[in-house]
Amino acid sequence: MKAAVRGLYAVTPDIADTAELEAKVEAALVGGAALVQYRNKTAGTELRLVQARKLQALCHARGVPLVINDYLELATALDADGLHLGKEDALLSQARARLGPEKLLGASCYDCLDSAVAAVGAGADYVAFGSFFVSAVKPGAVRAPLALLGDAKRKLRVPIVAIGGITLDNAPQLIAAGADAVAVISALFSAPDIRVTAERFNELFETTPRT
Repeated sequence: MKAAVRGLYAVTPDIADTAELEAKVEAALVGGAALVQYRNKTAGTELRLVQARKLQALCHARGVPLVINDYLELATALDADGLHLGKEDALLSQARARLGPEKLLGASCYDCLDSAVAAVGAGADYVAFGSFFVSAVKPGAVRAPLALLGDAKRKLRVPIVAIGGITLDNAPQLIAAGADAVAVISALFSAPDIRVTAERFNELFETTPRT
């Protein structure tokens, strides 16, 4: 059974030190991260494999799925729980064929609802929109309007993920507008207390009224 995409979606920062990365992800898991996405744009192939294996063990020990960002070959080599693709990555339909029907497949759709419709048609289980706010990871990213979340909820029957510059202060806007999950990098993994921050993100999904 595929994992539910709801709550805090922890996306890893680029960290070369595997032990440091493990410690940070472990803290996020203890705090209740619902999903973890392994994303490292600076590591080489060997380091990515080592880190992904370590995180997979951590995640599975807590019953949390590990999703691989971008790298289809890595996802298949690990038999990972899922794969997340952007517009420059492998075609969604090809990825779905390689992964099979049981794996979680997500797609970045930026500020385009039509892209999300096409992604779902190609086999995506969830779609992600953003950046909704200024992002330290992608400062030049296209900005998505808040209304897009509501439009997507009405149009699509898959979970909607918000990403880009999300903090504890602005996440309620996204949840109220229709986000099923928030994908967070900096505000989570750069926090003084990652566990407590993860807990607070998850609490927002219980306390924020939906419009």
